Amino acid sequence: MTLIAGVIAVITLYLLLQMFRSANPAVLARTIKFGGGVVALAVAAFTGLRGELAVAIPLGLFGAGLLGWTPLANAGFGNIGGLFGGGAARSPNQSSRVRSQFLDMRLDHESGQLSGEIVAGPHAGRSLDEFDLASLLAMVPAFDAESVALLESYLDRRFPAWRQNAQGNAAGGQRRTPSSGKMTAEEAYQILGLQPGAGRDDISRAHKSLMKKLHPDQGGSTYLAARVNEAKDTLLRTHNG
Repeated sequence: MTLIAGVIAVITLYLLLQMFRSANPAVLARTIKFGGGVVALAVAAFTGLRGELAVAIPLGLFGAGLLGWTPLANAGFGNIGGLFGGGAARSPNQSSRVRSQFLDMRLDHESGQLSGEIVAGPHAGRSLDEFDLASLLAMVPAFDAESVALLESYLDRRFPAWRQNAQGNAAGGQRRTPSSGKMTAEEAYQILGLQPGAGRDDISRAHKSLMKKLHPDQGGSTYLAARVNEAKDTLLRTHNG
């Protein structure tokens, strides 16, 4: 029986590791954060029932922060939630938009989900979500460098292991540098998800929030991070001017 239990444990552990390996990093991070919040609240409730309030109260606040609930916000402690990622400032539009010759991409600030629509070519008007990996890779030769970079960012989120599994040099080996022109203020506002006329503080907060979403641990994109940095610089130059 001990041997059977050991085999089952090893198989279970192997399957869990495979699930973690193939999971979307952004989704996995949110799941771990949610699970940690639930566990922290459960432990806080248990210790509270035992009368250990000195441990239960801070542990409960920590768990609430992980879940995005900040009970102290109304009492003038709104920044407490920011320590746990629950009170981060978000831009008014709640989404960022980056457009190239062939693609129109949107990044949802709250969920971190990256979605896209094809705007030119035979598949114009269709969502990238409608296509499987092979079909998306087949579009690469027809795309310009900037569109390829956006598509790769989308693939990194939807198919985390696509680069390792890609065959040949058609897409995974793509090394063309996107040649984007000077960014306009309108494009910069769209990328940061801000309304025209936003102040310097709003620009800095939106930039900081987006860069957290685009961190490699969140399944981020080097190209999109560069565009966000360029958008911030563009708008700050406008304010300085």
